[in-house]
Amino acid sequence: MKRYDRALVWFRRDLRAEDHAALSHALAEAREVYCIFVFDTEILDALERKDDRRVEFIWHSLVELKSTLRRLGGDLHVLHGRARSEVPDFARSHDVQAVYVNHDYEPIAIARDHDVAERLAAEQRVLHSFKDQVIFEKSEILNAQDSPYVVFTPYKRAWLARVGRRDSEPHPVADRAQALSPGNAPPLPDLEDIGFARTNLTNLGIPAGESGARLLFEDFLGRVSAYAERRDYPAMVGPSLLSVHLRFGTISIRELVRTAIALDADAGARAGAAVWLSELIWREFYFSILFNFPHVAGSAFRSEYDALKFENRESHFHSWCNAATGYPLVDAAMRQLNSSGYMHNRLRMLSASFLVKDLHVDWRWGERYFAQCLNDFDLAANNGGWQWCASTGCDAQPYFRIFNPVTQSRRFDPEGRFIRMQMPELAGVPEKYIHEPWKMPLDIQRSSGCLIGETYPAPVVDHAVSRKKSLAIYSAVRSQSRSRR
Repeated sequence: MKRYDRALVWFRRDLRAEDHAALSHALAEAREVYCIFVFDTEILDALERKDDRRVEFIWHSLVELKSTLRRLGGDLHVLHGRARSEVPDFARSHDVQAVYVNHDYEPIAIARDHDVAERLAAEQRVLHSFKDQVIFEKSEILNAQDSPYVVFTPYKRAWLARVGRRDSEPHPVADRAQALSPGNAPPLPDLEDIGFARTNLTNLGIPAGESGARLLFEDFLGRVSAYAERRDYPAMVGPSLLSVHLRFGTISIRELVRTAIALDADAGARAGAAVWLSELIWREFYFSILFNFPHVAGSAFRSEYDALKFENRESHFHSWCNAATGYPLVDAAMRQLNSSGYMHNRLRMLSASFLVKDLHVDWRWGERYFAQCLNDFDLAANNGGWQWCASTGCDAQPYFRIFNPVTQSRRFDPEGRFIRMQMPELAGVPEKYIHEPWKMPLDIQRSSGCLIGETYPAPVVDHAVSRKKSLAIYSAVRSQSRSRR
């Protein structure tokens, strides 16, 4: 029995037509279903660059989504304006009775959706929202005191104990597609039409859309058995590379979890699959933290650490941003980020730790920079990762865990392969000195074409000295906190 004559599916960070919760429900409950995406000017106008790879990734994904919906008998209307106005306006002009969306957990998105729901309700229309980005959301995973978990390991145990087959079942679309409305949708606007420019996305080989996600996923399945051993080495192709596709929903989290659980039963793939599943659970943990503790968007999860007295030297921050700290693996990480919008996960931890605990710059500065640069930027994961590294967030380890940039370099890029790939000015440095080029004798500097202080900077700080200073900064805050109790 159909509930509505006409419904509208509003795509946001779920740019696929397969296993799509909101689309599946709309097709089951309405006789005619329109589909829209809004290039939201409230989001776009806040972007600092008009050659933003994320906007181009979305654009390419929409080209494919529109084509897919057309093959299914429907179409995609792509609008440009304020979503909180465009969606109710479209619903009114097409006499839509219900709008279907998938949940978004970021504070700004929650406020936007509340506004849209109120505008729709004022005209006797309704907004239906569904879980689609995660397996478990909001307050579905709670501890024995009915409170959200704030440490990952017990959250993971509870997640694994609860997950069942039904949690990862797909939402059918194709066999319900007869309800899709062609809607006479106009052509997709060009990037230039919405004020943006092409980037190096295609040259970087970053495939967009469902087909791009499928290509990367199938490649990863061929090497998932080695994931546990390879994932920490940036010179190797270890990670799944699916993070940007999860961010924009061009692949279903349910399919990934189903696959990871199935592979966990395969002796040959078990070790890699288990670690990969753990990473997917980390993602959900940070979603839970952001939703249940929204103050983390701008403040320390552990409020006492809002009192940290960072030096915040602009010169240090600029050296970090511009890959000029004098520590090769940190600089290689930042060079990779600046040139491609991607950074290997191990290097995200290293570069974040270095900014906060070596350069003594507020973690929020780094968080904002990553938010500007990362193709896969997600508020929950980015915030959670930065607070983990800064020891202000959900971390069972104490504040005195401080990554040594040289030790990390020797361990995870032992031959300097990644460093040389990203930093051609260090290509001729002998392996003996690749992790500490400032220790090269002058004659070797000349012969290697790397003159410290000229073609490559000397270290901006001494790690041992900076480490002691960090311990003092954090210890002072902890002492103040204890004295107030």
